[in-house]
Amino acid sequence: MKQSRRDFVKAGSASLIYGSALLQSSKSYAKTLHVPLGLQLYSVRELLPKDYDGTLKQIGSIGFREVESAGYYNHSTAEVKQAMSNAGLHLVSAHYSSDNLHQQLDEILAFNKELGVHYIICSFPGFKDPSRVKSLSSKDRTNAFNLEDWRWNAEQFNRIGERVNAAGMRFAYHNHTPEFRAENGIMFYDELMRLTDPAKVTMELDCGWAAVAGRNPADLLTHYSTRISMLHVKDFRMGHGAAPLPVPPSTEMGHGVIDYHPIFEAAKKADIKHAFVEQEEFDMPMMEALKIDADYMHALK
Repeated sequence: MKQSRRDFVKAGSASLIYGSALLQSSKSYAKTLHVPLGLQLYSVRELLPKDYDGTLKQIGSIGFREVESAGYYNHSTAEVKQAMSNAGLHLVSAHYSSDNLHQQLDEILAFNKELGVHYIICSFPGFKDPSRVKSLSSKDRTNAFNLEDWRWNAEQFNRIGERVNAAGMRFAYHNHTPEFRAENGIMFYDELMRLTDPAKVTMELDCGWAAVAGRNPADLLTHYSTRISMLHVKDFRMGHGAAPLPVPPSTEMGHGVIDYHPIFEAAKKADIKHAFVEQEEFDMPMMEALKIDADYMHALK
């Protein structure tokens, strides 16, 4: 990806984590979603290039059973399969940017089909006219997505989704924060939902970034219960009474401000197939932090 996830979410700096009373609500308690505990491997992007096999084994040892890739680090399909098998992990899905999907779709489909991946996910949208933003900084480019761009992306997602379906997989889109901005009273996420064909495009709701953008993930799951099939779950720190940060720091599940009980209550009524923990920053050893994440998720039972 040409632009990092952190760069992308800075576009939502005007929309910050809202009302800790809403996020910290303890009136609703979740039961298990009855899906295996998953991890988005972007969480361990610094470890995988150094020790791919060993890192995956550690992930399996702390309780994760499914994973979602964000790159294969020049490993062959045979090497990836063996590493996943050795770690006791099921590779469910793979993330790619819009640019990657437009430039290398045939290769992406062939590689992931051989791996047995079920979902190809767009993790970063494109611009209808890239020349319009060529001179902008990374942050400004992310802020430059407009309604026309999102409508173009919806059209592209339908086309890509048709090809992914033909290859025996499903296509999904993963949000950050800019999708929840609006133009002329139209929220971009709503427009994506309106214009994408449910038979060709499903959604992976990143609950954490939706919350940072000022949206209630539980409400989104209720409103779009048939359109969202996967979740990203993550938490953020934010000091009580302090001025909020444009992009709050990522932290371990249960150590931040997002209460997943009401979110999972809503998810129980939706058609959720997979849920992936993702932690993007660490102030302790990664595996210790991910163990805290896994324990939190298991405790939600």
